[in-house]
Amino acid sequence: MLTRRLIACLDVRDGQVVKGVNFEGLRLAGDPASLARRYNADGIDELVLLDVTATLEGRQTFLHTVHTVAQELFIPLCVGGGISSLDAAKAVFDAGADKVSINSAALRTPTLITGIAKVYGAQAVVVAIDAALGTSHSALHWSVHSRSGTQREGRDAVSWAREATDRGAGEILLTSIDRDGTKSGFDCELTSAVSTAVNIPVIASGGAGTFEHFAEVYTTGRADAALAASVFHFSEHAVSELKQFLIDRDIPIRPYL
Repeated sequence: MLTRRLIACLDVRDGQVVKGVNFEGLRLAGDPASLARRYNADGIDELVLLDVTATLEGRQTFLHTVHTVAQELFIPLCVGGGISSLDAAKAVFDAGADKVSINSAALRTPTLITGIAKVYGAQAVVVAIDAALGTSHSALHWSVHSRSGTQREGRDAVSWAREATDRGAGEILLTSIDRDGTKSGFDCELTSAVSTAVNIPVIASGGAGTFEHFAEVYTTGRADAALAASVFHFSEHAVSELKQFLIDRDIPIRPYL
């Protein structure tokens, strides 16, 4: 069985890490470099750095912040926000990222997934899918949203995940807008539906609040990795304690050293 991963996410706006609920009501959580340094020492497996307003503001990703954060890490760094071309991806890789996360740009220009994968490898391309629960023809489904969750795309999350995989994505970063920041638990039904539909790793995001939530998303949700922000940023749970909790429940995860 493959080792599961714990991933911390830094949502950055105006140079500071922020966190909200359902993509709204943002509050400050700290300095990106300081938090990166802490997570690196705490034993987190990977870090995701997202420029949450780059797409909305029509600008490229904050390269100075990427470089500053990358210098603090000895773990993989994934960067997203405002990456809309191969040149933009190159700039982020040059600044120190190991992977790039693309969301709105991938929906608008799906060939970008393939283009980045051909140059940097599929393992370096993460397609982020922000999904909210809806109904269609009396059937349960999850609708894809873009532009930091502000624009509904009219696409089904599971079918889009399949297409992104076929186009060369190496991972799916799947965020439940309904659960984001609520600490009510991951959307395991959504995560399981996508994980079952694709043959690449799926990172579950949105809703982490307790140790049990992580165990549930790895088992019931069939997630390969779990991403959280609030529960880590505000020191509610220590990474080492969470890892030991998962190990005690026979969930394969890299131990804290």
